[in-house]
Amino acid sequence: MSEVKSKSREHWFGIRKDLAPGRRTLLTVCSFGIPLLVWVTVSYVPFIWHPDIKLEISADRDGVTTVFTAGDRVSKEFFPTFVEAVRQENRKVLDARVKNNPHFVSRRENIKRLRHLAPLGVANGWLKNNERQNDEKIFNLWKQLAEGELASRAISLSQENLEIIEENWILLSKASPTFNLKLYPTEALLKLIPQGISSNPVYLPAPHEVINAGWLDFNTVPENGMPTMWERYRHSLNIIFWGFAYSCLLGIPLAILCGSFDFFSKLHEPFVDFFRYMPAPTFSVLFVAFLGTADAPKIMLVFVGTFFQLVLVIANTTRLLENSLIEAAQTLGAKRRQLLGRIILPGILPNLYNDLRILLGWAWTWLVIAELIGEKTGLTGFIDTQGTRYNFDRVFPVIILIGLTGFFTDRLLNWLRYLFFPWTEEVRQAPKGLLTRLLLSSTDRTTYFK
Repeated sequence: MSEVKSKSREHWFGIRKDLAPGRRTLLTVCSFGIPLLVWVTVSYVPFIWHPDIKLEISADRDGVTTVFTAGDRVSKEFFPTFVEAVRQENRKVLDARVKNNPHFVSRRENIKRLRHLAPLGVANGWLKNNERQNDEKIFNLWKQLAEGELASRAISLSQENLEIIEENWILLSKASPTFNLKLYPTEALLKLIPQGISSNPVYLPAPHEVINAGWLDFNTVPENGMPTMWERYRHSLNIIFWGFAYSCLLGIPLAILCGSFDFFSKLHEPFVDFFRYMPAPTFSVLFVAFLGTADAPKIMLVFVGTFFQLVLVIANTTRLLENSLIEAAQTLGAKRRQLLGRIILPGILPNLYNDLRILLGWAWTWLVIAELIGEKTGLTGFIDTQGTRYNFDRVFPVIILIGLTGFFTDRLLNWLRYLFFPWTEEVRQAPKGLLTRLLLSSTDRTTYFK
């Protein structure tokens, strides 16, 4: 029995031994599943951690500059104070009515109080998201709720708020039986009492909030002429592609020369090694000064952020090529150009490909900084705007999208190694799934028939 346990432990924890494909897949799933499970647990298990109240219905307060709207979060300690303050204002309105000396406000103020019901209409699907200020539809919404024609399912209205809706409708219908903004009463309407549910803090929205916000953002065309999320996404991909492409175009030849000739190594690498310690964002002002505020300085920042590391990494990869291959070619009379084109470049190609795959990940880390210089654009411009407004449920989908794009691009490039370099020892010894085995077998057959 102990031998069986020892062998099982060896299969899972063998030093420098690859796991079976099935176990590798299981651990990959767990790698993503465990953080997701923690997020879900924190978000939905009531007794674990919910320090805030997410407002489903809110109201303005007199004499206070801070305004809370539906969707905002307040601490559990402050929420009762908020609710009581609104109740006190309603009591003053009711007391004044009892004394036949009602409070009067502007029609604009009463319209604002009526619009506090709009989030409930959106949550129940009675209003579209862009109809939060459609006063005619909000007027009809008050009427239907007061007369019992509608019942909220998405947000459970308290008895207190149901009574306020009925009380306000009595006053509203007397002044304006049908919708007419000019006939709205100037006598102060009652304010809805704030309602909310236990919630994560604003910087950690629940998964369903992130999914809903992401779905809405990526399937809605902005009305103010701003780019859609898919246009922003394509713009960000464009910045990454051209910045990294220019880095490869200039950096790879220089790196191979530095790794092959001591002359180029001593001429270029000391400065490259020095320059890579300079933070690339510090040059953003210079880039904007001579390249403008459009995409050019952003591409330049990605270029600078990857070029100097690329030169050093690939130069070192070039030096690691077995010297015996070069000596054998020289013995057979190969010239310098032939050594570079037929020995060195083919010899380092598998490791060069792997280096570029890793360096592409570095390029993604520069995206956020690059898109903030000059004119804020792309996905980062959206993140910056929504982050300053504390709309983190709209920020998370974009962050996740960037991570997934980089991850799946890396996985695709890693998988393509099996197609491009099937002869390498690393590929031959690596555990292979069904798709990879089929790919390699078809490659071998094609090579054989040629």
